[in-house]
Amino acid sequence: MDSDSTGMSLGRRNSFFKGHALGNDYIVVDPQSLDFRLNSGTVRLLCDRNRGVGGDGVIALGGTCIADFGILIYNADGSEAEISGNGLRIFGLYVHSVNATTGNDIRVETKAGISRVRLQVGQTGDVTSAAVDMGQASFKPSDLPCTLGVSELVEQPIEVQGRPLNFSGVSVGNPHCVIFSEGRRDWTRDDLLSLGPVLECHPFFPNHVNAQLASVHGDGDVRIWIWERGSGETLASGSSSCAVASAAVRLGLARSPVEVISEGGRVSVEVDDDFNLVLTGSVSSICRGQLTSSFVEAAAAQHGPTG
Repeated sequence: MDSDSTGMSLGRRNSFFKGHALGNDYIVVDPQSLDFRLNSGTVRLLCDRNRGVGGDGVIALGGTCIADFGILIYNADGSEAEISGNGLRIFGLYVHSVNATTGNDIRVETKAGISRVRLQVGQTGDVTSAAVDMGQASFKPSDLPCTLGVSELVEQPIEVQGRPLNFSGVSVGNPHCVIFSEGRRDWTRDDLLSLGPVLECHPFFPNHVNAQLASVHGDGDVRIWIWERGSGETLASGSSSCAVASAAVRLGLARSPVEVISEGGRVSVEVDDDFNLVLTGSVSSICRGQLTSSFVEAAAAQHGPTG
């Protein structure tokens, strides 16, 4: 459990691991091994694609008394996220690659609760995909939260930049605003860049929200564009895919399992009759290494050393 096949120790100072799930990339660190405080400022520095490692977020090892592992999840802007489907799959890849687990079925505690992560290992011994139990989707306004006084956030009217739209609000441990296109037309990236930032901070959502623009194709696949709270445009998002799949099933636009396609690729989301969710998709490692002394000194100088 102390090192992987390359000799990288879990206790090595200032080490990191980076992986991606369909282009949605996360940096994994152990705060106990860092010579600087892991806070919103150092998370932003780590995620900076010019001055840091670069990523959509950071996953930090944490304590737990009720699961195999505990983690904290940070968005690229340093804010905390309750859950990340892709982040959980990347974390599963991480613990397998450093031999921190002997099995392929682990339980991980996040701020949203405990998630089960099941790893698929290829012939080379590397993890190629992972399935995550993402809990139960909710359309209740109090679970996002949302200020609308309705019983369910299903096809509710919303105005964005003077444009009348309908949205479905879905909590999958974190909050989502899903908007399906009218008819069968596709949204564009320009639509996302225009509507995403406004939806994230819309007055309906006091804690802000993740936004997805979705369209259903003739074969039942759902195409999505993703704007993540605290990170902006992302190529993929596991929780966003789950929210969109839940909304599509709730509205009768798709049947489970729902194939969700983003700019990064395709995932499958199983939605049962009670809206319990299982997310399955590929995951890949990118790199692992050790932060340089100059980076560590800059992080400690700006945001405080440990201790």
